Amino acid sequence: MTQDIFHAISDPTRRGILVLVAPQTMIPNALADHFDSTRQGVSKHVKILAACDLPKQEKVGREIYYQYNPKKMKAVDK
Repeated sequence: MTQDIFHAISDPTRRGILVLVAPQTMIPNALADHFDSTRQGVSKHVKILAACDLPKQEKVGREIYYQYNPKKMKAVDK
């Protein structure tokens, strides 16, 4: 099931996640440290963003690293 990209970026927490991963790759625990939420709460937001391919995901060992995907945001800009 693909998500609506506009729904994904409508939430302030999800926009904050994109701002955090734009300059650097981050793991969910590092992302959760920036929000007044649990890791599971942040993971739910990341899952919605990932359904739209907004952050790229790379699994290294047991960790998943998230990185900004500028190509998807260009589609929003158009």
